[in-house]
Amino acid sequence: MPNPFDFYKLQIEIHSEELQKIKQKLVISSTIRLVVFLLACIGVYFFLPASGYSFGNVKILVVIILAAIVAFVYLVSKHNGLQYERDLKRKLIEQNETELDVLNRVFHHLPSGEKYKDPLHFYSQDIDLFGRGSFFQYVNRTALESGANLLAKIFTENAIHAIPKKQEAVNELALMPKWRQQFSAIASLVKTEVSTTEVTTWLKNYKTFVPKWIKPVSFVFSVISVGLIVLNYLDLVSGYATAGWFFLGLAISGKYLKKVNDLSSHTSKIQSTFEQFHKLILEIEKQDFSSELLSEKRNSVVNAEIKASAILKNFAKHLDALDQRSNMLIGIIANGFMLRDLRQSHNIEAWIETHKESVAVWFDVITFFDSYNSLGNFSFNHPNYVFPKINDDIPVLKVKGAGHPLLKEATMVRNDFQINSEEFFIVTGANMAGKSTFLRTVSLQIVMGNIGLPVCAEKAEYNPIKLITSMRSTDSLTDDESYFFSELKRLKFIVDEIKTDRYFIILDEILKGTNSTDKAIGSRKFVEKLVASNSTGIIATHDLSLCAAAEELPEVKNYFFDARIENDELFFDYTFKPGICQNMNASFLLKKMQIVD
Repeated sequence: MPNPFDFYKLQIEIHSEELQKIKQKLVISSTIRLVVFLLACIGVYFFLPASGYSFGNVKILVVIILAAIVAFVYLVSKHNGLQYERDLKRKLIEQNETELDVLNRVFHHLPSGEKYKDPLHFYSQDIDLFGRGSFFQYVNRTALESGANLLAKIFTENAIHAIPKKQEAVNELALMPKWRQQFSAIASLVKTEVSTTEVTTWLKNYKTFVPKWIKPVSFVFSVISVGLIVLNYLDLVSGYATAGWFFLGLAISGKYLKKVNDLSSHTSKIQSTFEQFHKLILEIEKQDFSSELLSEKRNSVVNAEIKASAILKNFAKHLDALDQRSNMLIGIIANGFMLRDLRQSHNIEAWIETHKESVAVWFDVITFFDSYNSLGNFSFNHPNYVFPKINDDIPVLKVKGAGHPLLKEATMVRNDFQINSEEFFIVTGANMAGKSTFLRTVSLQIVMGNIGLPVCAEKAEYNPIKLITSMRSTDSLTDDESYFFSELKRLKFIVDEIKTDRYFIILDEILKGTNSTDKAIGSRKFVEKLVASNSTGIIATHDLSLCAAAEELPEVKNYFFDARIENDELFFDYTFKPGICQNMNASFLLKKMQIVD
């Protein structure tokens, strides 16, 4: 696997050079379009005054105008393609610049996932999973809203199934940085007015209105129209007959005008979605995957006789064709002579009827790859992280060199620890000694392990277990709820959950909302209850009396983070050690900061 820093710098150089070439092509394209327009004007100017409106010169004028229109439409199409390539290169450059920033821990400008915060969740509120400076903000590279929603769901689902399968998928995507970036760049250019959920719901509930006979009738009607126009041009048919036929076409189209307008208003909002999504599906179809999970997802869009990308592209063409009705030439003349709106509406309805059930599956596959690309990107950015070895034996968690992924690797202090099933650690330590960071490190080791991510460690073994925490209870004025009652509700939630499932419990200074004696008694009883329930977990506390539980309960072990005072300065080693903390620092800090004498 290439070094992330070197890879991103090289990609910026490559894409910047290619961007300059595309910009040059755009200048040439614009010049050619101008030349074609000027030549057409010269041709019209040259033949018009000298023609005397003769039949031969009129034909030449028609040929010049038609040729100019065809050439101009072709050139505009090519120009739009170049503009898309330019925008794609800009996105690729932006992606690589972002990754260089994130590797230097500059990521607070990225989407924070604030909307996913849930104080009632099993753990997300306590371990900085969402919000500014959060793990989600650090990892998330999704380009689609649906992808971000799925990534947040993956972070919070607390699922422990199929972890090796997830690890395999994440590792494979980590080895495909160019494919991931191409997919994300395309996805970032998707502009949608409505969510994919709204699109699939509308498609499933859509009711057809175009009569089945419209397809053959519109074809016959168009043939007759062409015949009348030609005959009229040759003065073989009266202009009144042609006009009458034209107004008949408008009358037929007008009968369904309101319903066509309604259909057009919906399809105009989803047109861009389908235009871009077919490109994303095409990227998936072109890539072979070896991991089971990725292969399953890919197969769901390529196993049919016709590839999903082709089907989506075809629908996008139908939507674009209907959208052209806003052009007066198409909207009036083509409807009068060809019943165009009804024919295009019929094409759209036929597509919906055939593929509406499949769209949700295709969208889900796109969403899956958009979200999993973030996980693969995280793994690529951290080549020194390790995938935990999954086993069903004790210990629950055995880690060498564990660290918090949001801390800079050059300065972080790593710790070794092992906790067995049905063991409880009581962790004491001075203020700022590292207890809370350690709790969040262990929490993220579990969450990342369940997701299938590599963890910040030199070596890790893991017996999968769900996580539940109580570290940040808050009072609620709107609910007229005290801090203490809020904490009691959280502890009750934990007690109820561990009755029905296996959890790793992490608690930070429980019962903070009551007096010291009451807190000590209550905390001890709660620890005894957790031990009796055969639970596993860690409790951090300043209450040294709680450490006595280890003398009576063999499942309880004492650990601490130390602090020492040397030459009137406070030092921390942030090292996880067995035993009980003997040095507290609150009084020292109060004096040091001249808060008290």
